Amino acid sequence: MFKLSDDVIFIIFEELQDDKNILFSCLTVNKVWCKIILPILWKNPWKTLKKKQDKLLLNIILSHLSDEKKMELGLDSLTDLYRKPLFDYISFCRHLNFNKIERMIKSFQEKSKLSIIENEIINLFVNENRYYTHLYISYQFAYQLHLFPGAKSCFSRIQYLNCSTSIKNELSDGLIELCKSIKVLDLFIEALNNNDGIIRFIRGQRNLSKICLTTHSYSDVYFCIALENSLIEHVNTVQYFKLTKRSSTKIISSFVNLRGLEVCGRLNDVLEWNYLDDVSLPYLEILRVSKIPFNALISLIESTNGLLTEIRTNTILNVNVLNDERIITKVIHQKCPKLQYLKVMLTHNDNNLSEFESLLIKCHYLDGLFITGNVGFDWDELFGVLIKSSPINLFKFKFSDSPSLESLKLFFDNWKGRRPLLLQFGHIENVEDLIEEYKARGIVKKFNNNVSFGEGFEGFEWI
Repeated sequence: MFKLSDDVIFIIFEELQDDKNILFSCLTVNKVWCKIILPILWKNPWKTLKKKQDKLLLNIILSHLSDEKKMELGLDSLTDLYRKPLFDYISFCRHLNFNKIERMIKSFQEKSKLSIIENEIINLFVNENRYYTHLYISYQFAYQLHLFPGAKSCFSRIQYLNCSTSIKNELSDGLIELCKSIKVLDLFIEALNNNDGIIRFIRGQRNLSKICLTTHSYSDVYFCIALENSLIEHVNTVQYFKLTKRSSTKIISSFVNLRGLEVCGRLNDVLEWNYLDDVSLPYLEILRVSKIPFNALISLIESTNGLLTEIRTNTILNVNVLNDERIITKVIHQKCPKLQYLKVMLTHNDNNLSEFESLLIKCHYLDGLFITGNVGFDWDELFGVLIKSSPINLFKFKFSDSPSLESLKLFFDNWKGRRPLLLQFGHIENVEDLIEEYKARGIVKKFNNNVSFGEGFEGFEWI
């Protein structure tokens, strides 16, 4: 009988890492599979951890303590902590999440021992026998990690850091010694108590390539300026930038090597985006925008050099639906010949639909389309354009509104002979029988219904 090598089995199971049910069902097949699957399951045990599961995971972690330590803490009488685990599960972890650890420790029943338990757990996770690639630090975290024995080997391979700007200077300065090759920085800028230690940490990095800034509405402007200036120093390496509030500097203009940009404004800062008029992003491939003015969106698209493969728009401000939607669509098909995924607003207007048809014809790599704002739209007319002009690659559709069963049936009948559809709508009543019929006929491959707007629509993760 043909036998797969352990490396091949590992690759197969790694592809299934997000399907915990399959992995758990395969654990007991044999010892080889068990040894391969456990490191995958424990690579990031915090990812899907729910609050009701905190106590269970805490008990597993505490079972790693020595018998002497259990007796010292009074844990030896707890049956589920008595036996040593069969594997050193903690050694499999590559994500160290102090946010989840702090929450998990709070589930311990003997509240008087919480601080002692916390210290012992950190010692279990931070020593010379561990190493991590992802680090999540809570704003309340008070330990100086660089002082722990083995911290250098433990944290020298960190590539992702998630923290807030209020972490203590002693901690951030210690991290400078330990983590010099952060690639992804996920940073929350607090309203108060921001420390310049995080700025020194940023300046000490060598390979920053992705930055995500989540900014409190009332963050200190002067601190934000200093922080953004420290990020600008990495202009040669940064390729992806995300911010959730209008920046305090012209940082976007500085990141000329960006491959991906995600910006989210606020409903009342329309005039603050004018600086994007002169931006140049010739290498941009991914653009995701929300709550920015119409003119800012146009400027961003026009600043690119024909490499955009993904555009997602949501709540564009100051849009005149009778004209500006048409302009957006026109600029997209003129500047984005390589577009593969598009999320765009389209309302009932003959000029809009005509320009939309031109987009379908010219963007012949398009394979995913998400149309929002269909209120009052003539579905037969829209479906007719999709049937007539959709490029051969286009087979994935999402709509924030929903057509009648008659319009949907007509669309399916005319789609016959093309690649089976992957569809999602806001909600269609009594559609199940119709979908099953066209699945059986090979016209629909997958259908997602009864999903409220804003949930499950981004990307095509549900495929």
